[in-house]
Amino acid sequence: MNQNASMFGVSLIILTLIVAVILGFMAGPTSPLTWFLVAVLVAIPFLYRKIAAKDYLVWKDDYSVGIKSIDQQHKKLIGLINQLQTAVKYSTGEEFEREALDELVDYTKTHFSYEEKMMEQNGYPDFEPHKAQHVKMINKVEEVLAEYEKDSDTAMENALNYLSEWLINHINGTDKEYSSFMISKGVK
Repeated sequence: MNQNASMFGVSLIILTLIVAVILGFMAGPTSPLTWFLVAVLVAIPFLYRKIAAKDYLVWKDDYSVGIKSIDQQHKKLIGLINQLQTAVKYSTGEEFEREALDELVDYTKTHFSYEEKMMEQNGYPDFEPHKAQHVKMINKVEEVLAEYEKDSDTAMENALNYLSEWLINHINGTDKEYSSFMISKGVK
């Protein structure tokens, strides 16, 4: 079911509950059914937020590579992925979706550049393979951007899935591999 139909269904349920609560209070505020409906009505936003939250990335301390500047950049990347998720999930329009994706791609390139410079300056022995992973990821995103022109909805979903998985796997994989080397060189 698409997001618009889902939101319409939730809105219809809320409207029905509001009408039922008003009618219940008009019939007499002592009815336990009326108070139960009030409780359900109050619980809906909390339940919806909890269900919707599963679609977003959340920073976990075990993602930390132990280098403050890199961790901050990774947190920002997670925030930008979540911003793109919001744009896609709530159908904010192609312009906002594209801006969110462009901002994410631009910041990703900035992050990669920073990370690569740090590795190169400190003589990281696996610099070239790490840089190759960055190039491969950017090439994949460029493919997604080309796909966007043909089918924006599918392309955005593919971009979100790819970027979310890639970022977490990259942080927990190759980024953690360089962190102990960098820390031993005095990078904090």
